[in-house]
Amino acid sequence: MKTSFVKYGRKDDKDLCEITLANSKGTEVKVLNYGATLEKVLLNGENMILSLDTPLDYSKERNYLGGTVGRVCGRIRHGQWGVKHMIVQLPLNEGKNHIHGGKGTDMRVWDFSVFADDNTARVDLTLLDSDFNNGFPGNMKIMASYELDEEDNLRYNITAISDKMTIFNPSNHTYFNLGESAKDLNMQINADYYIPVGKDGLPLEGMESVKNTAFDFTKQKKISEALACDDDQIKGRNGLDHPFILNGMQPAAVLTGKKHRLIVTTDAPALVVYTGNHFDHTGLAKKYGQYDGVTFEAQCPPAYNSDLDEITLVPGEVFERNICWSFE
Repeated sequence: MKTSFVKYGRKDDKDLCEITLANSKGTEVKVLNYGATLEKVLLNGENMILSLDTPLDYSKERNYLGGTVGRVCGRIRHGQWGVKHMIVQLPLNEGKNHIHGGKGTDMRVWDFSVFADDNTARVDLTLLDSDFNNGFPGNMKIMASYELDEEDNLRYNITAISDKMTIFNPSNHTYFNLGESAKDLNMQINADYYIPVGKDGLPLEGMESVKNTAFDFTKQKKISEALACDDDQIKGRNGLDHPFILNGMQPAAVLTGKKHRLIVTTDAPALVVYTGNHFDHTGLAKKYGQYDGVTFEAQCPPAYNSDLDEITLVPGEVFERNICWSFE
């Protein structure tokens, strides 16, 4: 196992670096310390995820490709968190709502260290997010790590701790395509329920059964089959953009293409599955069109209102989330 890194630029008085993790099979994983971003997963030279043309492109416009998005990945209605008869107001950066942490952790330069032994290659990335940055209370120390092994398992771990009561619900935002277009892939998700959302992407109310709907992936089916359904939920978001409540069975999800397979395991309670509905061959991601990639955002599902108890951390409480992406 090997690690290496190269400096490719500088931002916010810090070096921008591309870190490479490699195993003896020739698999390479490339990570940027900008946004603790998963940039590439190369199996025999073929990329399994959506990537921009150069590392420097990631800091030119916000695109979420592979980023560690926080403090909260997803939407908060009216940007409000209610706690102890007090309302914390977050910036409204998507209409009347807050999304993806404001100027979030995927837009920051993280510090990092690399490690390798006979069995694994790993990068640990750390970030101190200061009290009330983007409106979030608490000085928060965050660490994200990527670890590759000889069996092409890529483990992602994120931990955090705050000195004040706060909310925290980050996620990795990698778009997977397995070297194809995501709409052509078969997908299976161990979820019996999903959460319907409104046109603003926020929950309408509670969970609904996936049975006899476009959202039933309990047995594998082609993603394009769901996208083609005459379903108001699909049409309202121009594709999949919905939380799936995991039933505890592992793996959480499986993605199968013509040549490769991805197996996702996680300790998160939900996967927000998004099929890249907005891609339209413009901007720095201009080589990608609608449905070319799919995300599995492992996190707590978004809440209907400002009661965010599920993602509330008390001072000194350690947050931890684990994901494993196994490539075959």
